[in-house]
Amino acid sequence: MNVAYIVGGVTIVGIDSIVGIAYFEVMSKTQRKSNATDITDQSGRTAVVTGANSGIGLAAVDALARAGAHVVLAVRDLRRGEAAAASVRGAKGTVEVRRLDLADLASIREFAAGWQGGLDVLVNNAGVMNIPEAATKDGFEMQFGTNHLGHFALTNLLLPNVRDRVVTVASGAHRFPGARIHFDNLNLADEYAPMAAYNQSKLANLLFTLELQRRLTEAGSRVRALAAHPGWAATNLQGRDASAVRRVAMRIGNRVFAQDDRAGALPTLYAATQDLPGASYVGPDGLGEMRGAPTLVGRSRAASDPVSARRLWTASEELTGVTFPELADLPTAGA
Repeated sequence: MNVAYIVGGVTIVGIDSIVGIAYFEVMSKTQRKSNATDITDQSGRTAVVTGANSGIGLAAVDALARAGAHVVLAVRDLRRGEAAAASVRGAKGTVEVRRLDLADLASIREFAAGWQGGLDVLVNNAGVMNIPEAATKDGFEMQFGTNHLGHFALTNLLLPNVRDRVVTVASGAHRFPGARIHFDNLNLADEYAPMAAYNQSKLANLLFTLELQRRLTEAGSRVRALAAHPGWAATNLQGRDASAVRRVAMRIGNRVFAQDDRAGALPTLYAATQDLPGASYVGPDGLGEMRGAPTLVGRSRAASDPVSARRLWTASEELTGVTFPELADLPTAGA
């Protein structure tokens, strides 16, 4: 979500050579306005969307199911998940609710162990933003633990089943001044600040995508890793901000500037359904990437650093105990 960054105040650099020329060739073809009705037929495909109780997650579920997919809402609260699933009406596809708590590695392992069969699209959408200091069940700082480590573990555990792509929802917050990975203190112990923690987690999402694509390419896998951000979308994500002042400012901004959740879901849907190069990053095409039709966008220099991406991956493996799957377990380009 791009709440407060200064338009033009940050230099955007080209993304890593994993994408290369193909990235910019595709970018030139994405200028036509796109909406949820542009989604190609998804019949026969299966998708998992985390954090699908509301907001852009539920909007993505609705659009994918209407296009014919079988969509699993991976949610912490089953009651709310069932209510969300019931709101999807008139779809060609089907919906299903399964429990997943991204702040609990045991829950993540249970979800992955219970998965059978192929999975075409994994959408790492769930997240928390600018919340008061808290810890996951495994002792990780809540924003880093949920937004990054939870999805890191889930992705690697499900990867042997993934047939097409992994889409991770990032944010323009990764470009905020001072945004960095605190490698010497990933849990921000004794130096916690809500926005710094959120910015770190969203930068981690993009570095994760970059390194995941590198590993998939090296393994000869046809699976692609992509990222997307919704711009400024009016959802309940902002309502848990640790600052009362920011909560008020965001409520006003949601009424004046924001897109609705369906428009905010378009970059995610574009990344989930269009033929894009691995490591692509999709966002709105409007001023400051706050709203508009989905298109390929740039990322900060910090989010394009392959050395940091590998270092973060190693740290994430050590923290979660989850590693990249054996090469033989992955769908290959020739399969």
